[in-house]
Amino acid sequence: MEQAARQNVTLTLADLQPGQTGIVSRLESQGPERRRMMDLGIVPGTRIFAEMSSPMGDPVAYRIRGAVVALRREQACLIEINDIVTADKDE
Repeated sequence: MEQAARQNVTLTLADLQPGQTGIVSRLESQGPERRRMMDLGIVPGTRIFAEMSSPMGDPVAYRIRGAVVALRREQACLIEINDIVTADKDE
């Protein structure tokens, strides 16, 4: 039942904890912000690994297609993900 309840919840990149991987399902951003995300390789189907967070928790470093990129929470909240898994970063 818990799994069924989770399927109805929209998860965002901001929900990833360091050491977890998610797959981008949708971008909520518009205009230049959306273009920047796409230029960074953040498009549906992309695997993103949460590397580490700053001491205050914002920004967070994510590994995206081999590059490490820091995103603020407000940006990460605009990136919907699914399939959160705790995985080896060398995967």
